[in-house]
Amino acid sequence: MKRILIGLIALAVIGAGGWLGFNLYVQHRATSEVEAAFEQIRAGGGKASHGKIGFEPGTRTLTIEDIAIAPGEQPQAQIRIAGITGTGVRLIDDNSFSADHIEVRGFEVALDQVGDAKLKASYKVPQLTLRDYVGPVHAGNAPAGGSLIDIYRYVLDKYASITASSVTAPTLTMTFDTSGSAAGSGEVAYSGLAIQNLKRGKIDAMKADRAVFTIDVPQPGKQDKLSGDLSNIIVNDFDSTAIAAALDPEKTGDDSYHRVYRQIAAGPYVLKSTQGMRMDIDGITFEDIAVQPSKFRPAEIIALLPADRSAVPTAAQSREIMEKLAGYYEGLRIGRIEVGKTSMGTPQGTARINAVRYREGEFAVEGVDTPSPQGQFKMERFALKSFSAANLMRWAAGLGSQGQPPSPDQMLGLFQVLEGAEIKGVVAPYKTTRQLVTIDTISLNWGQLVGSIPSKANLVVKMVTPTDPANPALQPLTMAGIDKLAIDLDLGAAWTESSGAFALAPATIDLGNLARVQAGVALAKVPRGLFTTDPAQAMSEAAQVETGAVELSLRDSGVVDLVVAQFARMQNVSRDAARGAIVAMIRAQGEKVAVSNLDVRAAADALAGFVETSGQTLTIKLTPHGKLPVLQLMDVLNNEPIIALAQFRIEASTGL
Repeated sequence: MKRILIGLIALAVIGAGGWLGFNLYVQHRATSEVEAAFEQIRAGGGKASHGKIGFEPGTRTLTIEDIAIAPGEQPQAQIRIAGITGTGVRLIDDNSFSADHIEVRGFEVALDQVGDAKLKASYKVPQLTLRDYVGPVHAGNAPAGGSLIDIYRYVLDKYASITASSVTAPTLTMTFDTSGSAAGSGEVAYSGLAIQNLKRGKIDAMKADRAVFTIDVPQPGKQDKLSGDLSNIIVNDFDSTAIAAALDPEKTGDDSYHRVYRQIAAGPYVLKSTQGMRMDIDGITFEDIAVQPSKFRPAEIIALLPADRSAVPTAAQSREIMEKLAGYYEGLRIGRIEVGKTSMGTPQGTARINAVRYREGEFAVEGVDTPSPQGQFKMERFALKSFSAANLMRWAAGLGSQGQPPSPDQMLGLFQVLEGAEIKGVVAPYKTTRQLVTIDTISLNWGQLVGSIPSKANLVVKMVTPTDPANPALQPLTMAGIDKLAIDLDLGAAWTESSGAFALAPATIDLGNLARVQAGVALAKVPRGLFTTDPAQAMSEAAQVETGAVELSLRDSGVVDLVVAQFARMQNVSRDAARGAIVAMIRAQGEKVAVSNLDVRAAADALAGFVETSGQTLTIKLTPHGKLPVLQLMDVLNNEPIIALAQFRIEASTGL
């Protein structure tokens, strides 16, 4: 019995010793692994120190206290961590480990005198929590003396080797100071930061409850301070591997698009200035942001920046930078952008916009209501069609050298940037009067470019404008009591290259209570070379163009009575007498011209009947008798209009 008791005691002592020995071994192993990671930083020329390291085997809890790191290649960067506690820590293999729960306390990064702007910045995260973490044991060697792009690639590579079911931080504060440069200094504070399902560089969702910032903006004379408050920041489906592809020199031939974000949404947003400006935005949304590695090359843009920022780039350098930027933006694709209801304070009052939208190449501003010195301005919608920032930059880059005005061909290059523009629902004050200009629609579309010149276009205008008494050309209208002019214009023109035909149709203008005019003009044998900004070439090519049929329709809605009333005032006679005198003059002139062209008599009779009875429609059709070059016709019109009319068969009629 005694021997059994002694044996049990010995076994207990050996067991206790073994347990203690195992603990010591595990503690030593954990300490060695941590020290090896710190030694790797020291070997690269940096500084790294830590305080107490502890490991509790039962819960596999690793603690490291008082961490301080200063990377060798960036001695102005200082990293401090008050402590790290990992629970459920396990080595997966020689290169990776996992942890059920990691708590980081007092994380701080300080940057001092970075770059040309002498940036000073600090990041502070009092508490950071990671769950279900898997990542590398060793951080690997940072790029020695590498560029900023190399550092980004290194960080993204490490980021893509980490997984975690969640990452949370109650707060993150960033302060910056650019030593008096135009960027100023300030602070940004985030709260309620959270990441869900981080896996190999991809994130299901990120959010921040709020971001508050203040920026001191240096200005001549008076200092200004901006403050902002942005709430409900949400990012869905982020993929850092798409950015890594754009930074990879091996991916320059990749023309496919890699999606970076499925959606970014935030709002409401409030921006204030101590000088009285305030802007409120209900919300901002970006969707389907993707990059094309063959064109979206940040390294190439950085390489273009001059070492001496104070030096003014030459015209050639500016064009090269603009061309590179155009390609850069061409490699950035955004499916949709929407800025919600926005209000902004101005000296005249508060300006409001219902929405700013971009989708499938269309940029639109909707629901504008803003004060102006003359009164309130309202606009339902303004849109640019096929808008491309890349094409706009290319056009701007080619506008000409410094000190030289752009050529006509360069200016017409704007037609290659857009395909149309539209304005709807405008109500605006007319000059300093109390009258209003109202625009139902102004729409201009073009296409089928020949070089930089459209060979197809359509213009639609529907608006009402006051008749200005100060305008001599409009005095007959104002004297007749017409204080508004309604305009309804529909003008279309198209060229067909295969046949050389050019048609101006439909061409309609409705002047409200005055008249409605419809016109159609056809040309034949129009060569491609006519679409040029070279006047000499245009005149040479125009010699081939032949005149086609011309049709004109005039519907009287009050213009005849207006002309009669004006003539009556000028002659100081009654309106009936004035109408009779005008009809007699038309018939007499027709008889005179009919001597050389009998068709003119029929046209004159139709015109006389149109004046005799108000409210009629006058229709005239001119058909060339044979081949009639346009240049020849224009020359004859300038010198002998009667002979020019003789080149056509004239058909005219009137009807109610």
